[in-house]
Amino acid sequence: MARTPTVPDRPPCRLYLITPPAIPDLDAFAATLDEALGAGDVAALQIRLKPADDETIRAAVERLAPIARRHGVAVLLNDRPDLAKATGCDGVHIGQEDGSLAEARRILGPDAMIGVTCHDDRDLAWDAAEGGADYVAFGAFYPTDTKTTAHRPGLEILTVWQETVEMPCVAIGGITVETAAEVARAGADFIAVSAGVWSYDQGPASAVKNFNLRLNN
Repeated sequence: MARTPTVPDRPPCRLYLITPPAIPDLDAFAATLDEALGAGDVAALQIRLKPADDETIRAAVERLAPIARRHGVAVLLNDRPDLAKATGCDGVHIGQEDGSLAEARRILGPDAMIGVTCHDDRDLAWDAAEGGADYVAFGAFYPTDTKTTAHRPGLEILTVWQETVEMPCVAIGGITVETAAEVARAGADFIAVSAGVWSYDQGPASAVKNFNLRLNN
């Protein structure tokens, strides 16, 4: 998910998928994921299961990671650099209360991809950039039922970041096919989506296809 030149030469915004917080039938979801990843460009898959024990998380990574990699999609684990290392993930996404960036880097090494949640705070994002994160995530930009959120930044935070910092930024929180284009235009390098894909009326594969249509126009 490396950043390339900024506006006007900035490449199209890309889709970043997050799993549902619970996956009752892992085999059925694996088939759905395979179909969705085959429907259009996806940069990364974040495996985010909450609440879940280590065994459940390990099983999910073991089942889903090969599918993602077959489609050229990076695999990140939410919150747990130790499990990301143990299960061979490409990296980890950490929140502000999930341990330090420095510790995550120590565990995972210099080549792992590490993203940091920064809510609506550019100072937190600056700290993450200076600390060696690979991307920062801002949000939630819209109401979402996927997780409880207390921050609601305006889209201008993406524009300012895009104009001043070379590190990629991810927009997250309630983004749908209908709102994707405006978020991309504001300056997001990646759009992180969970329910907007898995709960899409026409199915996840159609969601991925339609997100890509919006993000490339």
